[in-house]
Amino acid sequence: MKEKNKTEQLETKEIELEEKENRISKIKEISNRFFNSIGFSIAIGILLFLKTIFFYLNTISIRETIDTDTILGTIAFLATVICILCALPNRGRTIATMVINIVFSILLFADNVYHTYSSSVLSVAQIMNLQYGEEIMDTLPMLIQAKEILYFLDVLILIGLLSTKFLKIQKKAKTIWKMKVTKALIGVLAVILFFKIDVDFIEKTKEDPFNKDMQVKKSTIYGYHISDVENTINIKKQAKYTTKEALVSDYHDLKEGYEEKYGKTNYDLRGIAKGKNVIVLQLESIQEFVINKEINGKEITPNLNRFINENIEISNMFMQSYSSTADSEFSTTTSLYPMENGMSYSRYYTNKYDDMFTMFKKEGYSTSYMHGNYGFFWNRENVYKTFGVENIELKDAFADTSENIMGYLSDELLYTQAVEKLKHYDKPFISYIVSASSHTSFSLDGLQDRSKVNIDVGKYKDSFFGNYLESVNYADYAFGVFIEKLKEANLYDDTVILLFGDHNGIDMYNEEMLDFLQKTDSNLTDTDIKLNYIRVACGMKIPGIENMKIEKPVSKLDIKPTFAYLLDSDAGFSLGMNLFDRKDFICLNNERIVTSRYYFDEKWYRIKDGIEINLEEISQEEKGLLEEYYENMRKELDISISISINNLLK
Repeated sequence: MKEKNKTEQLETKEIELEEKENRISKIKEISNRFFNSIGFSIAIGILLFLKTIFFYLNTISIRETIDTDTILGTIAFLATVICILCALPNRGRTIATMVINIVFSILLFADNVYHTYSSSVLSVAQIMNLQYGEEIMDTLPMLIQAKEILYFLDVLILIGLLSTKFLKIQKKAKTIWKMKVTKALIGVLAVILFFKIDVDFIEKTKEDPFNKDMQVKKSTIYGYHISDVENTINIKKQAKYTTKEALVSDYHDLKEGYEEKYGKTNYDLRGIAKGKNVIVLQLESIQEFVINKEINGKEITPNLNRFINENIEISNMFMQSYSSTADSEFSTTTSLYPMENGMSYSRYYTNKYDDMFTMFKKEGYSTSYMHGNYGFFWNRENVYKTFGVENIELKDAFADTSENIMGYLSDELLYTQAVEKLKHYDKPFISYIVSASSHTSFSLDGLQDRSKVNIDVGKYKDSFFGNYLESVNYADYAFGVFIEKLKEANLYDDTVILLFGDHNGIDMYNEEMLDFLQKTDSNLTDTDIKLNYIRVACGMKIPGIENMKIEKPVSKLDIKPTFAYLLDSDAGFSLGMNLFDRKDFICLNNERIVTSRYYFDEKWYRIKDGIEINLEEISQEEKGLLEEYYENMRKELDISISISINNLLK
């Protein structure tokens, strides 16, 4: 009896096992049939659409609804791609569908991460920046968010199923000739539609040649990349001016209009700095919001606060860069807008520019540039040789390199040795010094004495934002050492010093930063957040001038003309204007405009409350003023990009 029961149990188990195997076999059969069918390509097309919507919500539409045209354009593009895939032979269709899915997913992910970093999408031109891959890779871990696994979740599942042979790419029986003809017709029509969409997308991107977010909204992220490839190949087509004569004529008209409207200054400072030493100090990633702020009872930047409050506080200095230090240097030294991230230094460095160092040399100054990195990085050695700088002091020019923070000479070592070098330069001198210790990822890796960070970031400890505050606090400590060393060397009192942050350090919508900002401004608007992202710390010391505050918007383009004014010299070809004049607006190279009262980011917003301006409800005079701002912005950008692309100042 027991043996009979055992036999029945075994038979039952065998039957259950067989049924289970049959179910699995049936599931595998159905799955493989679907995997090798047109339905798989359609399903991947739907997934790619959802991923693209996810991308828009994390980037160009992070605080607003997605434009209907963007959604419809995305559907049209992906539907066309899927139609082309469906026209392919069975095996080729399955493989091509998987490849398209992987490539598009990587593209969306890369654009998302880069947009978090620089509030812009990638350009194929940035392939030239791969030589700086180590620095980029160091930054990536701080930018990637857990939710971005959604770009690759389906890809990982498919790879897993293929690796276990649950799914197999199969060769099916030959398709009958009628089906072949149908597929061929679908393919031809899809290709024609693809090129029609391509042309439409390219035309749409031309409407906003400098605003990538608008290009993406009007032509989708895919249309933007198609247009970007074409623009990179035919880059000279982006330049409005092909001759120096045409450019100079329009430039003079623009500048004469500025001089007539804004030329009178509120101060009589012309020539006040003539013959005095000049130090330009560019501070890595230091935004304006940390100035005169405390955390847990301690000032974040006590030394910078003291310097700025005792001298000239410039509270609305805006960056023009794509989050590249080299872009800030380019704007400062040339009074022009930088090209695509770092391209002005890596690709256009042999151009002739009317640079700041040449201006100072004409006034009898010795010139120097200092940075705690090697000369190949951002091509700086070649750039400053082209500018004719006499003393190019890069990392290998400093005797003591015993402390490196994230690969760069620590700010303290840089400043201490910089003062020793300044003591031996011919007077008067102009020295451009670039710090680096507060660079992303803000880990202060390599700092030998952590007690030099003397703030408690509390609940932000070990977060990206908390690390940022600690890095800024160390940078401030090192700045304090620099000031003391200058005083000991008798170089402080009679020297003009201008300091500014090069670009943002924290992404626009970092949650911890917003929490910090709301403690001082509970009515924080989206416009406030966007302005905070592009506003950098800035202060200036001019011997004899104390406790001055400049609140109007200014930019890096204004620095060279300011020094020309203070030296009573000729600023040469400069798109910026003197910081002390009455010009009440500045432009960014992504078609943003900041005025004393308004902010333009695709639409006009009132700065004081962040409310969008209805152009139909304001006076004709005010409307005309906003139109004038916009027209001048487009003129400046057209002039600047033409100079870089066609080397029109040679």
